Amino acid sequence: MTGRFLPYGRQWIDEADIAAVEQVLRGDWLTQGPSIGWFERSFAEKVGARHAIACANATAALHLCMQALDLTPDDAVVVPSVTFLATANAVRYVGAQVVFADVDPDTGLMRRQDAEEAIRRAEAMGWRVRALAPVHLAGQTADMAGLSALARERDLFIIEDAAHAVGTRLAGADGSMVAVGACDRSDLACFSFHPVKTMATGEGGMVTTHDDALAKRIRAAVSHGMTRDPAEFSDIAAATAADGRPNPWYYEMGDLGFNYRMTDIQAALGLSQLAKLDAFVRARQTLVDAYDTALAPLAPVLRPAAKVPGVSAGWHLYVALIDFTALGLDRAAFMGALRQDGVGSQVHYIPVHTQPYYRRLYGDLILPGAQAWYDRCLSLPLYPAMSMHDHDRVVAALTRLIKG
Repeated sequence: MTGRFLPYGRQWIDEADIAAVEQVLRGDWLTQGPSIGWFERSFAEKVGARHAIACANATAALHLCMQALDLTPDDAVVVPSVTFLATANAVRYVGAQVVFADVDPDTGLMRRQDAEEAIRRAEAMGWRVRALAPVHLAGQTADMAGLSALARERDLFIIEDAAHAVGTRLAGADGSMVAVGACDRSDLACFSFHPVKTMATGEGGMVTTHDDALAKRIRAAVSHGMTRDPAEFSDIAAATAADGRPNPWYYEMGDLGFNYRMTDIQAALGLSQLAKLDAFVRARQTLVDAYDTALAPLAPVLRPAAKVPGVSAGWHLYVALIDFTALGLDRAAFMGALRQDGVGSQVHYIPVHTQPYYRRLYGDLILPGAQAWYDRCLSLPLYPAMSMHDHDRVVAALTRLIKG
């Protein structure tokens, strides 16, 4: 191996980020302080949402959204099988049923026809489909126009799993470009700030929505379902002192909640990272364009995942689709050979419907698009700190394996 190892993704942390975190560490609030509100308001403004609620991670965000819909064991949520485990697991956390949908084999994204086929299967099982949970894979968006039309026709909620799509923009309902998270075609959107994502808070997540009632429920559930707002108290006598003033220690729990709070340390880092988000997106786009050009001679054995029209992606991943059978080299050996050249890679994702838990629950399911995606996908290094020299190293290693 020559040169430093290139992972498939990593964070960018600069002195401004360190200074932002240090300021919190030297202050009075490490958690439940003002940085949370500042981050929420800044993120909401960035994506054009009415509400943004910070939480511990994107899994927590998904769980909070599923709980807010009051799903029952007879209710079902349509989830594409090509996603991380959390999207489906959040449905199961609240006792509802997961209906796995197939995906486009060349983008890994759920389409309207995939959701419709999943709904037919759910109805055959006697389940009531209540929501669609489209996943925006690698930074590209699912078929939001088709899925939102389907949701309107069937009176379904849409919860966008936008963990990969911080900084992504797409054609909105009025034809203009809007940010993912604006929720112009959905009810809720969930984001991740894991270190390999477009911006980082260490761990951390965010829910955005335009729905006041859903926002209120989710905000309460982030912190145990409790409130200190006198206007929301049910036991006025217990809440009030003899002189008529509110008891300063008093709180109530109206609904079940969790400790899914984000810390001020994370929020301060998030604010600093948010200021650089546009630069991060541009850097990733430059690398994606360079990959597309440099890897073109490796077709048809290697092709980039297909691009979705009308989407300006905040690329989280660069996914190559590789015909390992034609190459005569299995994927594990291929990844091992790349690693020998100092190039990291990853697989996003093993279709969730094939996991033992879900096979025990729902039996075997054939989803050919998801399987075709999984058989070929490989995520290559992509992060803002990559130089063009790093990019060239990745291309050279791939070329040696495929042409050599």
